[in-house]
Amino acid sequence: MATLKEVQTKIVGVKKTKQITKAMNMVATSRLRGAQSKMESFRPYAAKFSEVLGSLAEKAGKESSPLLLAKEEVKKIHLVLCTSDRGLCGGFNSNLISVAEKFFKGKEGEDVEISVTNFGKKGRGWAKSNKLTIQDEYLGVVGSKFGFNTASVSGKKIIDAFLADKYDEVYIIYSEFLSMARQNAVMKQILPIPPIEKVEEEVDENAPYLPEHICEPSADELLGDMLPRNIYVQIYNALLETSTSEHAARMTAMDNATKACNDMIDSLTLAYNKARQAAITADLMDIVGGAEALKG
Repeated sequence: MATLKEVQTKIVGVKKTKQITKAMNMVATSRLRGAQSKMESFRPYAAKFSEVLGSLAEKAGKESSPLLLAKEEVKKIHLVLCTSDRGLCGGFNSNLISVAEKFFKGKEGEDVEISVTNFGKKGRGWAKSNKLTIQDEYLGVVGSKFGFNTASVSGKKIIDAFLADKYDEVYIIYSEFLSMARQNAVMKQILPIPPIEKVEEEVDENAPYLPEHICEPSADELLGDMLPRNIYVQIYNALLETSTSEHAARMTAMDNATKACNDMIDSLTLAYNKARQAAITADLMDIVGGAEALKG
């Protein structure tokens, strides 16, 4: 059985750990509010942008832009991997990396070259361990304040490389925020821009009227500006979703850690009381035994 001093030292250590996890939980909660508000404000814009873009692309046709044309042979694939810089957020980073790992393993038997753009140190560490070519890296973005220029700068480099035939396909891996307790790792193709599929359904008389977009200037001219911007919007939206998901995952992880610390403190306190009672009983036995010896 552990001595009183050892148990007492463990209790002090767990209490200090609890203070740290509780503070990190409060910081994550505070940052989550701002990140979630920003993400929810941007979602309608991203959805409407995709709707308008789909309408324009349908009018202009695939041949209107090289960003819409799929390559005949896919030999060079680029991944945009969004992860956090720090840990202590449960399975958040491991879920994102597992999606990238699964894709990477699936291409091992094929003659395909894979390169990566990393947002976050965790993704960069995975890319280095697998000896992948890191074309670009952006640290200190996910989980902190960033602007649309971060997405536009990285997006422009990716588009230029795609047009220069350095990449045949580009995918982005990010965490989609569904709720405080659920974040889903998503992999989506961003180049060439996939067609927006329309599902034919029966006409609903009560459905809202969807207006046709009238273009001025022509759809071809508008696509030249909107297609690159669509890539920027998707990257920015992915960063917002990932940033919000990271704060939610860290808040949940630190809350669970704080509860675990409370359970450990209760268990150690019980062990401390038992050890103290055993020590008191042993002292009493020594006293009684000494008294009996003196009487004899």
